[in-house]
Amino acid sequence: MAKKDRDLPLTRTTQSFEESVNRSASAMGASYTLVGAVLLLGGIGYGVDRWRGTSPWFLLAGLLLGVVIGFYELVKVTNRR
Repeated sequence: MAKKDRDLPLTRTTQSFEESVNRSASAMGASYTLVGAVLLLGGIGYGVDRWRGTSPWFLLAGLLLGVVIGFYELVKVTNRR
């Protein structure tokens, strides 16, 4: 069996994997945006609560706003496809 014939299944597998990663890259980015928005805005809300002594209201508002923004970005990316 020639070397080229042995490498053919590996080449196809590699190309298939690369195409899958390229197709899912935008969805992965949107999911990172969702997590990042929740963590960042929740952290800001927590900091404001500690500073103002209003626990847990700004934390809850920050978490809620982070979820809304994160899901908005997720929907925007998935509808673009």
